[in-house]
Amino acid sequence: MLRICVMGSGSGGNATYVGSEKTHLLIDFGLSTRRVAESLLQIGVHTDDIQGVVISHEHTDHVKGLTTFTRRFCAPIFLSRPTLEALTGVTINGSREIIEVGMAFRIGDLDILPFPVSHDAADPAGFLIRHQGMQVAHVTDLGCITEAIRYRVQGSDVLIIESNHDEEMLKIGPYPWPLKQRVLSRLGHLSNRDLAAYLQNDFDGRARTIVLAHLSQKNNHPELARLSAQEALAERSAARSDSFEVILAQQDTLSPVITIG
Repeated sequence: MLRICVMGSGSGGNATYVGSEKTHLLIDFGLSTRRVAESLLQIGVHTDDIQGVVISHEHTDHVKGLTTFTRRFCAPIFLSRPTLEALTGVTINGSREIIEVGMAFRIGDLDILPFPVSHDAADPAGFLIRHQGMQVAHVTDLGCITEAIRYRVQGSDVLIIESNHDEEMLKIGPYPWPLKQRVLSRLGHLSNRDLAAYLQNDFDGRARTIVLAHLSQKNNHPELARLSAQEALAERSAARSDSFEVILAQQDTLSPVITIG
């Protein structure tokens, strides 16, 4: 059995729990230690139970809680060397384990495969978490869905994927033009429209639970993201859209706990 819970997702901070009966890990630690601890308790996990934190990239909203967490708890931090060298304003006080994007590693009874994504960071990664034939794909902070990403996420039972912005809202929104260009670029963030194109045309349909993550609070609206994804799924010829559960990951609240197996 695997349990998955997005504890917070967005530019304000990101952290996701994935665990089996024996192993508990976090993907990213961009929230405060207190909030993560309280969130874990809500799903029946103690912070001392965490056996590792895997880091997707060095941007502040994915790592800013590490200094306090590693001062108080002994779980090792798994990250690539380019990501470690790019960290600023964060100190990893405890154990660190160097990983390579593209090379699988193991924490307890969970197998983790980091794979490259397109984002303006030193060595950004998505993750596949595998356990007893089950697979969770975690893919956020990417400007486009490459052929390699399409290949990697095939066969996933749960897909956590970015639906960051509505392009029209972004274009008329408050961001300065250089920031708008960055978000819209192939090294920026995935739009609702780009995700919809993937879900309609390239998604293999295996994952019955799709979590829309890293929604912009200024350049998107949850119902716009949900409707875009649901309409794309409805256009698929291989499956009815109501056979998929679309979950919105929020910045300030826990997602439902997703259980597979």
